[in-house]
Amino acid sequence: MGEIARTTPLRLADAAALAFPNGGMTVSGLRRERDRGRLVTEFVAGKEYTTLDAIDRMRKLCRAQPRALVSTSSLPVATPRAASSPPLDGSSETAAKCSAQDAAKATLQALIKPSPTTSAPRTGRRETNVVSMRSQSRTS
Repeated sequence: MGEIARTTPLRLADAAALAFPNGGMTVSGLRRERDRGRLVTEFVAGKEYTTLDAIDRMRKLCRAQPRALVSTSSLPVATPRAASSPPLDGSSETAAKCSAQDAAKATLQALIKPSPTTSAPRTGRRETNVVSMRSQSRTS
């Protein structure tokens, strides 16, 4: 048998071993990628085959895109202010932390307060007439 070309049909186990020589990819992993539509396979006589070219295309589709930076050390581009808006004192980050702290304190104070009474206020003792009754059982 000669050299394996990029378009030679390979059983999935052989293709995984050749394309990922250090391991990490299994037959079930290739099938998952097939099911996701990223790997082209073919069935011949009930056996599943793929090519090294198809695995290369799959790997291109699976490449992670670099995430956009959330914050940077560069200064943001200033937007022009309206003539009527007053200048800001300090940084907005400090103000946001302060208001979050104030909100936490307000929540804590609300939790510390006793719950309001839900029963009606008592207006005094009610006079009740208690009538003693003799027991009709013979044991007492």
